[in-house]
Amino acid sequence: MVVAKDHKAVFLSAKWRTDDGGREEMTLAVSWSGTLSTEEGESVSSVICIPLASQKRSSTGRPDWTCIVVGFSSGYVRFYTESGVLLLAQLLNEDPVLRLKCRTYEIPRHPGVTEQLSGPGILYPAALVTIDGFSLFQSLRACRNQVARAAAAGSEVVHPPPLAYKKWGLQDMDTIVDHSSVGIMTLCVFDQMKNASILGGFHASVKGSPPAMSQYITVGGGPYTGFYYAIEGSSQPLLSHVALAVASKLTSALFSAASGWLGWKKQSEEEPTQKQKPKVEPATPLAVRFGLPDSRRHGEFICLSPCNTLAGVTDDFGRVTLLDVGRGIAIRMWKGYRDAQLGWVQVSEGRGERESSPSAPLPRRHAQFLVIYAPRRGILEVWGTQQGPRVGAFTVGKHCRLLYAGYRLMGVNSVTSQGWLLHTQQVCLFDPATGVLRTVTVPFHLALSDKKSERAKDMHLLKRLTTLLKNILESEAQSVLLDIKHPAVKKQALESLLANKNAPVSCLTNITRVLLASLKGQDPEAVDEGLFQLCSSQLKLLQLYTDIQQLHSTGEATTDTHTEPVSTTNTTGCTARLVCVCFSPVGSFLFWGCLTGQSPLQKVCNTLQKTGISPQQLLSLLLSVWLHREKEVLKKTEAVRHLHTLLTALSSMKGAVEESWDMQCVSPWWQQVRSACVQSHSSAAALLAAIVAHRAAKANITILAETKFQSEWEAVSLELEQWAVCVRQLEDVLSLQTLLCVPPPQGTPGSATPHCSVKALLEGGRGGIADSVAKWVFRQDLAPERLKDMLQRRGEAESTEQPSQPEQGKGEKSQEDAAFNRLLVSVCQRFPDSLSPDLLFAHCCWEYVVQWNKDPEEGRYLCWAVEHLKLVSSPHIQLGISSMMWNTFIVKCFSAAAFLIEKVSRDVGMGDCAMTSFLGSCVQLLQILMEADSGVEEVTPPELCVEEVWGGAEGPASLAELALEQKGVHYPLVQHHYLLASLLHTAMTFSLRVKPLSLFDSKGKNAFFRELSSIQLMPSGDMDPGLVSLRQEFLLRVLTGWVTTQRVAVEGPGSGSGDKTWPSLCLDLGLLLQVNPDILRRHLVCELYNQGLDPRAEQVEDKDVLGSQLLVLTGQRLSYSLLHTQTQTRPAMELLARLPPTLCTWLKAMDPSELGCPSVPLSQTSRLVSRLIEILPENHGQYSLALHLLEAVEDLIPPSD
Repeated sequence: MVVAKDHKAVFLSAKWRTDDGGREEMTLAVSWSGTLSTEEGESVSSVICIPLASQKRSSTGRPDWTCIVVGFSSGYVRFYTESGVLLLAQLLNEDPVLRLKCRTYEIPRHPGVTEQLSGPGILYPAALVTIDGFSLFQSLRACRNQVARAAAAGSEVVHPPPLAYKKWGLQDMDTIVDHSSVGIMTLCVFDQMKNASILGGFHASVKGSPPAMSQYITVGGGPYTGFYYAIEGSSQPLLSHVALAVASKLTSALFSAASGWLGWKKQSEEEPTQKQKPKVEPATPLAVRFGLPDSRRHGEFICLSPCNTLAGVTDDFGRVTLLDVGRGIAIRMWKGYRDAQLGWVQVSEGRGERESSPSAPLPRRHAQFLVIYAPRRGILEVWGTQQGPRVGAFTVGKHCRLLYAGYRLMGVNSVTSQGWLLHTQQVCLFDPATGVLRTVTVPFHLALSDKKSERAKDMHLLKRLTTLLKNILESEAQSVLLDIKHPAVKKQALESLLANKNAPVSCLTNITRVLLASLKGQDPEAVDEGLFQLCSSQLKLLQLYTDIQQLHSTGEATTDTHTEPVSTTNTTGCTARLVCVCFSPVGSFLFWGCLTGQSPLQKVCNTLQKTGISPQQLLSLLLSVWLHREKEVLKKTEAVRHLHTLLTALSSMKGAVEESWDMQCVSPWWQQVRSACVQSHSSAAALLAAIVAHRAAKANITILAETKFQSEWEAVSLELEQWAVCVRQLEDVLSLQTLLCVPPPQGTPGSATPHCSVKALLEGGRGGIADSVAKWVFRQDLAPERLKDMLQRRGEAESTEQPSQPEQGKGEKSQEDAAFNRLLVSVCQRFPDSLSPDLLFAHCCWEYVVQWNKDPEEGRYLCWAVEHLKLVSSPHIQLGISSMMWNTFIVKCFSAAAFLIEKVSRDVGMGDCAMTSFLGSCVQLLQILMEADSGVEEVTPPELCVEEVWGGAEGPASLAELALEQKGVHYPLVQHHYLLASLLHTAMTFSLRVKPLSLFDSKGKNAFFRELSSIQLMPSGDMDPGLVSLRQEFLLRVLTGWVTTQRVAVEGPGSGSGDKTWPSLCLDLGLLLQVNPDILRRHLVCELYNQGLDPRAEQVEDKDVLGSQLLVLTGQRLSYSLLHTQTQTRPAMELLARLPPTLCTWLKAMDPSELGCPSVPLSQTSRLVSRLIEILPENHGQYSLALHLLEAVEDLIPPSD
């Protein structure tokens, strides 16, 4: 729905919501609001919404999206999406747009009907423009796709294709205010000859075949109604070339404006202050053929019927005129409807209405009703056409709006609509006072005369019965029900009566009994079988309800005064009817009193047996109430004993357990109990029911064995084996469900607690159990190390055979933690194979990487996924899981990160911190891949086992099975990616600007982001010296950045030591990148001394380091102490005077500003000079300078030092 005024508009879309009562209702919510006008001074003059058909097979026959077409006072017609994005604009005429209307494809009701053209029509004061629907459909779809791509990628928008339209200049009418396009029509030969003689005279020539004409009807003044006919194929062409010329002038301004809305318009692309309007092509004159002249009457609105044969016209005299479109005459007129609003309702005859015809089935009939809303009187009326009576009248508000589109989906034709069921055109009344939108629905039988339609009388009686149900009057309701003749209406009336919750059971029983008796008294061939079966089954259920209610009352059961178990679903028998009822309420009514001991068990069972309901259905009802009311069952210990009694009683009924049952076969009766238990999510109640049923079945088998064999031997049967497996499975599921129900700690990313059942675990495959526990580990936010400790205690408990006594004081912070650990250990012991440590760690790894993929900003998830992967002991599983992680989640994001750092602008979807964490996890993952690939040859693949009772699991392959099926990796290619990941990680960690891909040659670049199992052409031999130089420069910058962080860590609070692994990592990378490690080591030592970290430098320094670099650094320190301090001491000045001229000149040439930490204790500097003298050979040119430095430093050190 669109609401527009002046230059503003609001778009509303249908949304479903749930009200306070839990019912779903459709509402109209604002999807867009804003200003539509782009020309100065223009305003909205007309709006229509056109739904476009979907081209997808999955949504055939449904709308894909809705195009909003808006006409403006400037003459522009613009097309918008539901979100207010402009798709297309056309200036077809310079006059204001008066009215927009549309035609869409209609499926012909009869063969031979001319297929009508579709498309919108735009009315101007003296012109009419019709746009070809197929061309518009394709253009709008293309424009929408182009705008969407432009918004996503910022690419240039392609010009839209031209529209195909026709423009007619309407003549011979003084004023035109509305129009209607009837469509293409073909005259009969007589009418063709008549028109030719009238227009052309006696000598007029007549063509052999009547031409096809498009008919248009206009309303206004002088004449009051005008009929225009445009011959198809005449001089007026489809103005595609005109549209192309107009579009070429419009698209630049149009899409530059669109680009501004979408956010990618540049500042320099400002629109000019005055835009030149495009040239408008002249219209082709079209003279009026004839009209309805009425000099004082002026038409206001015309509404065409769905079958294109009738039209309703309103005028300024308060009249509504019904026109026969084909004949061009007025056939009916209503008065007293000033400012009326019109709409049409077309109703098809029901499929079963005429099937009783003795001859061939007659075609379905259609009826049309004219809906008139008179706002002055506040009344909505429905009239039958053509001369039919008023069939309905409703009092509504005086400020409502009648909404009638008159068209369906655009983009449908005779080919694409085959097999479609097009939605009926609806008439809606919108009340702005309450915001309610009501639809007008008219039944078909109202089009029939009252004398010939018994159904109309029956519907009247049905309405009367509905009124009587508000205040139950048994006698009147009974008489009304008997007076109804039509079986379908009588069945509907009976169902309405039975669905009334206010009716007493006695009233319902009496009425149903009387109706059944009347049916039995009629001719059996004339009685509807479905109605008879409905009455019979409902009467049995009512009698059953009465008997059970009396038993509950005698047993002092607390029940409601009336809880009606009867639904209104059509049935054919009592047993079939009972299946359709919701099991839980009916089961509670029948058996809950028995389970709680408040009702006599045996009497209830005897009553149920007399009804003829099958024991299998009673068993389903009993199990449903037991399993659905688990919490109440667990609180009542005596309920287990009563359940055993009920099961035994039901088993003894005739038809429950077959007498010919062989004990070596599975009994269908007990299999029904097992099926209900294994499908239930109520694990505790299902286990109790299984134990009780197991005991009852064992007793039953024992009795049968004594009867048949008369032996003291214990009977062994397949049935008991099935029960043993079922009970063990339910015990396992209860243990697992208890673990999954442990609430997660506050502040963790919790989710809904999953409900598991035996059936769900069996259908989940062999990895379903480990997957459930992995999801629980994620909800509990268990760290990998803590999970490892808990699983280690499991192994210790198994070795000592004391699983229930965990050690105290080793990880449990409280009794709650101890119970928590015991619960996990207990579950793992029940599933020793499915929850083996390797499988559990593998599933936890996969769960965390899946959660990271949902939220890449949570880098901790991926980090913990890698930590879980490290804990997997089998290299085969490690290799498969890491390969799957890389191919499924990591490689796409990793390549995007590499190109982003390379400045190729690819969106990664995470911030800098998350990016750094992600790259660090990538390094560890690739390292695990290399280690696992090296270890698979030494270890045999593990055998994946499953517990014996869970061996029947069917479903998708487990994660471990998929991991073992993965291909091996090419080690050099993995190492190649590891090298890139390490470079990216170091660049992000130390905020270094570098193009990492530029550190590799063309072979290396081409090998990136390929399948790790593929064989790629890798770099080999000596690398280009230029590349080696770039690599060396990068690694030197990394070492400088790390030393800076170490200095900050020492000076900062806490005096943290920082990460000490980076130097060794750089040296390892240097070997892979063919960089001389000696250069890296010397640079590291110099940087450490430069930052005043002498103790660290002494640990790294060796004889290969050049002493001259350290000599310069020592001179800079001494120069700072003697020449550049703000407060020079007297000993320093005296020492400076005693220094040799050569040393003094050398110190003055030093630049202390290059030092990262110039103020270093003199004792450290003295130790550095001593080390220098040890390193430098005596024949070195600067050996004597080093000796002078040592003397100068020792003189500077105070005696107290």
